[in-house]
Amino acid sequence: MPFTSLNLHTDLLKGIRELGFTRPTPIQTEAIPPALEGRDVLACAQTGSGKTAAFLLPIMHRLLDKPRRVTRCLILTPTRELAAQILEDLNTFSVHTPLTGAAVYGGVGMGPQEHAFRSGVDFLVATPGRLLDHFRMPYAKLEGVEYLVLDEADRMLDMGFLPDIRRVLRHIPTKRQTLFFSATMPGPIGTLAKEMLKQPVLINQQRQSAPAVGITQAVYPVSQDLKAALFMDLLNRGILREALVFTRTKHRANRLADYLVKQRVSAERIHGNRSQPQRMEALAGFKSGKYRVLVATDIAARGIDVEALSHVVNFDVPAAPEDYIHRVGRTGRAEATGEAYTFVAPEEESDLRAIERAVGKVLPRVTLPDFDYKARPQAQLEVPRAQRIAEIRARKAEERARAKVKAERRAGSSAGGGRPAAARPAAGPRREEPRFGRRSSAPAGPRGPRGGR
Repeated sequence: MPFTSLNLHTDLLKGIRELGFTRPTPIQTEAIPPALEGRDVLACAQTGSGKTAAFLLPIMHRLLDKPRRVTRCLILTPTRELAAQILEDLNTFSVHTPLTGAAVYGGVGMGPQEHAFRSGVDFLVATPGRLLDHFRMPYAKLEGVEYLVLDEADRMLDMGFLPDIRRVLRHIPTKRQTLFFSATMPGPIGTLAKEMLKQPVLINQQRQSAPAVGITQAVYPVSQDLKAALFMDLLNRGILREALVFTRTKHRANRLADYLVKQRVSAERIHGNRSQPQRMEALAGFKSGKYRVLVATDIAARGIDVEALSHVVNFDVPAAPEDYIHRVGRTGRAEATGEAYTFVAPEEESDLRAIERAVGKVLPRVTLPDFDYKARPQAQLEVPRAQRIAEIRARKAEERARAKVKAERRAGSSAGGGRPAAARPAAGPRREEPRFGRRSSAPAGPRGPRGGR
């Protein structure tokens, strides 16, 4: 079935044709027709299946028929990266249309986002937390919303956004068309869908969640201490051209990126402790080829869309099978091919077995020829927790000791009058010198907007 058979607006078809797309993906074929009819949609779509176009194109078609100077579509996403990616796709598809959009997420200034509210854009792509920050202000009105999209709904629930989503719903009309997309369909998603959707068209709801068919998966058994060396060996042999690498913690992401840079590999990291400009630069650098390796935590698993990404590496086995599916789904996108490698230490075997049960098959084990699996580790990526706690306690003790010495000095100075007697004024009442006690322990004022979301 070609795109022309979907009865989309000619201006949209022109942009699609210029992008080189001729045939819709399965999720687009199933979701676009009912969405064009105004039906609510509940779709379980694999990561990398083309679901963004599946909800953008029909809404864009309907908005072009009745243009208005007000925000008419709200798209909620779990991460900043995904919000930015959706806006980029919107701008690409709308090149021959007057449709406009803006992204609303934390980590950047609220000024340009406020301007989008005041001037009005057709599409608002937002993370729930920052959107609620704007709703505190009188300018943030969305009474004109006719279309609501929840993208990566399962991830939003995993990240604890359900209360925020319910609060957002209070600010938009109940009479609307709602499109609900999720890569997996756990029980809470079904409950939320029943609350939000009216007689929805169900798409792929019963299909087992699994990585796309074009992804070759393999497992590399290796001790925890030798994972970094194994990764470097795969890079040096050219088995990995470039790679998106997932670690379990932000601390390990930092240590792995630093290790790679010391080995003269162009690498950067992206996780929740990085500022938004740092995250944007890291992702842009990886897409452009400036960085050969991008090290990430799961916060980025739903928001990274890199064309023709050849390899995803699970440096650590994810605890949840759903996270594995989303991680490896960064490669093999839009019916392309890719490879996903998972490094498995002995203590991670139980998590791997849960993943294998979820994907319905045993993943092949691979041993790298001529790699010394008994070598002494060259780098310790993660300082043991007990050692980190001991170091923090020692640092705090030093800070308390220095503070005590300073306090004793101030107390001695105050007891001596602060100045020699000869320097005091000869007449008039004695003026007390300021005394410096401990800093007030009163609670600070109210926190500012949740800019980090």
